[in-house]
Amino acid sequence: MGLTKQYLRYTPSAVFGVIGSQKSNIVFVTLRGGERGRYVAVGACEHVFIWDVRKAEKVLILEGNKHEVTYLCPSPDGVHIAVGYEDGSVRIFSLLNGESNVSFNGHKSAVTSIQYDALGARLVTGSRDTDVIVWDVINECGLYRLKGHKDAITQALFLKNKNLLVTSSKDSFVKWWDLDTQHCFKTMVGHRSEVWGMVLLNQENRLLTGSADSELRAWDIDYLEEKKEVGEPREKKGKSLFDDDDDNEDEGPNEDPEERILSCKKAGSVLREARDRVVSLTADPKAKVLACHGLDANLEIFAVLPEEEIQKKMERKLKKAKKKAKSQDGDADAADPVVERKLTDEIQKLTNIKASSKIRSMDCFLSPNGEMKIALLLQNNTVETYTLKTTEKNATGTKTCRLTLGGHRTDVRTLTFSSDNIAVLSASGETVKVWNRSTLQVIRTMACEYALCSLFVPGDRQIIIGTKSGKIQIFDLASGSLLETTEAHDGALWSICLSPDQRGIVTGGADKTVKFWDFELIKDNKSGPNKRLTVKHTRTLQLDEDVLCVCYSPNQRLLAVSLLDCTVKIFYTDTLKFFLSLYGHKLPVLCMDISHDSALIVTGSADRNVKVWGLDFGDCHRSMFAHDDSVMFLQFVPKTHLFFTAGKDRKIKQWDADKFEHIQTLEGHKGEVWCLAISPNGDHIVSSSHDKSLRLWERTREPIILEEEKEMEREAEFEESLSKGDEPVVPGEAKGEAEPAGKKTIETVKAAERIMEALELYRKESKMLEEHAAACKAEGKELPPPPTNPILMAYGSISPSCYVLEVLKKVRSSELEVSLLVLPFPYVPDLLSLFNTYIQQGLEVELVCRCLFFLLKIHFGQITSNQMLLSVIDELRTNTISKVREIRDVLGFNSAGLQFLQREIESKEDVMFFADATGRFEEKKRKRRKRERAILTIT
Repeated sequence: MGLTKQYLRYTPSAVFGVIGSQKSNIVFVTLRGGERGRYVAVGACEHVFIWDVRKAEKVLILEGNKHEVTYLCPSPDGVHIAVGYEDGSVRIFSLLNGESNVSFNGHKSAVTSIQYDALGARLVTGSRDTDVIVWDVINECGLYRLKGHKDAITQALFLKNKNLLVTSSKDSFVKWWDLDTQHCFKTMVGHRSEVWGMVLLNQENRLLTGSADSELRAWDIDYLEEKKEVGEPREKKGKSLFDDDDDNEDEGPNEDPEERILSCKKAGSVLREARDRVVSLTADPKAKVLACHGLDANLEIFAVLPEEEIQKKMERKLKKAKKKAKSQDGDADAADPVVERKLTDEIQKLTNIKASSKIRSMDCFLSPNGEMKIALLLQNNTVETYTLKTTEKNATGTKTCRLTLGGHRTDVRTLTFSSDNIAVLSASGETVKVWNRSTLQVIRTMACEYALCSLFVPGDRQIIIGTKSGKIQIFDLASGSLLETTEAHDGALWSICLSPDQRGIVTGGADKTVKFWDFELIKDNKSGPNKRLTVKHTRTLQLDEDVLCVCYSPNQRLLAVSLLDCTVKIFYTDTLKFFLSLYGHKLPVLCMDISHDSALIVTGSADRNVKVWGLDFGDCHRSMFAHDDSVMFLQFVPKTHLFFTAGKDRKIKQWDADKFEHIQTLEGHKGEVWCLAISPNGDHIVSSSHDKSLRLWERTREPIILEEEKEMEREAEFEESLSKGDEPVVPGEAKGEAEPAGKKTIETVKAAERIMEALELYRKESKMLEEHAAACKAEGKELPPPPTNPILMAYGSISPSCYVLEVLKKVRSSELEVSLLVLPFPYVPDLLSLFNTYIQQGLEVELVCRCLFFLLKIHFGQITSNQMLLSVIDELRTNTISKVREIRDVLGFNSAGLQFLQREIESKEDVMFFADATGRFEEKKRKRRKRERAILTIT
């Protein structure tokens, strides 16, 4: 067998150039006890970046897997952050070390809303799949799934003091859920279009909703249960079903059953200046200030006035009305005028903040001194922060920070490596940036016109940019200045190529010409005593169609020109005589490259195909279907016949031009890939995409075996189809508003398989032990024990029953129920008998009880009809009750002991041990500062 060709694997190295992705929101976070308002978290493709806005630097990266981040929500204690992803999964990261230990998988599509409850013990998530799921963060499992909305969920809020949930959706409804019974008890239908956001105000007695128009609708919430407890009359709400309906004509037919827990009445509207839809509506944690914005760059800020201030305002209005009435009537005994309390008296417009670009998302909070801090994520890959003094009469927002240096405002359309493999040039619609490849820091940023192509001048001291307006711009890297702008083409300058002798360049443009330029050093007033670089036009090749791409052969013998008529014309460089025409593509060729030995030319087209041609006779060696969308860029790896292609299908692929084989696919970009650049030594690739990110890929020493790659792809497809199969059904459980929270995934299927394998091993080992015991009895003497299973030896020669328990413990808490749900019933009797053993021995009682109750629930019919299991169930009943009671007593004793210790310490040292320790410390500090200031004033 001959030697096979060895390919080396390219792996993702870093993501840079993106400040904040457009699909995610922005939130303030606290990091390691730092001050609030200094750090913001934003989604950056599949990762989460934590930025220090004061230093304008990245301080922490929360690394994701492969799906894009869609929503962020910090926990109430500020220690964790919940991150929702495009595939419907939710992961909880620690902000102390950046690690994720908790993950939930229940939604079928992107997560659109996440909210913690007041204690941070529960999490509610809403998704594009119309479901709302409540998760138990402490137990790391799903509680229930709430179904009822008909479109994507836009917001979900817990009520702090009541076990209620309110959700809004794009189906125009706002639903109220009773979490004790897991059902929707009220649906608000007062909106004519999508409800895009909502906030709770006035100690949760008012709901403010934002829709697709310029109104913010306010709803007064009246908690009927509280009235009942206090003894207030319920006004027709406690009416009998057999009462006459004549007294209740004003109420709708469904009012009585709906208004069992609370009632909602529209209190009015607050008008926004913007006419478009609300994109986000946010209030600070204490609901004193709220902010909203639409699709434009204006942020509108409103103040929610406290009750005392409203009363003062109403008194002033009343006094003014009395004075006005007295002056008009002149009668001192006239009746007092009535002043109506309006919504505008309670919610007042503070100010507008104009951002530098359209706002994508915002977050805010109010500090105790009345200063409001606002963070804005803009649609042009920028983060801005503002401060606002809410106590001032005419408050205006002050911009405190703008994060722009670490990325481009628009998509990067051209990339180039320097000759020493260290610097990377990226150019977009407004700037050129030069990056250090090893540190990923920006070295230079220079303003330019809309760039389409670029290159480093030999020596790496200057760069040349080709622009959409047809100009050539030359920049000096040392000073970061524009040296020269030359009018090169009448239309867009689509392509630029350095001549192999490094003495000039060739450009192709939309004006149907290819122009040749030579480098020259000239002396003028701008450059002072030193000479500066310029380009001198030498020759022009006139063609019949727009030129899309030009490329020299490395021996400088031939010039390839791609035209708008879907052909590639090959010309002799010296005489510009026509040599070959390469035709076969159905759509224009957007990119091409010639191999290092000038033997092959590869062309990539908008028809999604890549063709490999011979340059000797212009024959097509092979046509390959490369991407699912247009092939945007193509380049050979230096000194090889391997090449990379980039497509609008978000993928980068490596190919072998000799064997016409697909080697590997580099996935990671979340938008169309516009271009890529390969370093001169071939060890690094950098690519740019519509998601504003630049990605660096590194060549490793790991070889790729093509058969194994194909096998892995088939396995991945099989696993994906397996997880997308029908959801397991619980027998006898009707579909309703509340369903189990879990979802069948490949992880749950694998967990169920591991449990089955462990039970098979337990059966096999138990059978061997029984046979050994029978043989010993027959022989009448002790025989040597059977050999121990290697798996059990790896676990320290534990018993088979303990091994089953170890496997159960390793199943993720959030996946446990679904894993047991897909477990076939023949394995359940063995599990039940093992559970009895574990409970008797006191092993993992909480986990075992959770599994036991779930299995009894889903297999109730089969278990109760099986006579063999009656004795096991009876033993389980006795043992479980006694053991759980014992554990509960221990916990109660420990809790009482801790409370006693707390009381003892508080009485002895006069210090609050837990909750108020921090508050008292701050109070003492304030008093000490006040005392010191008083002393300083006296002295």
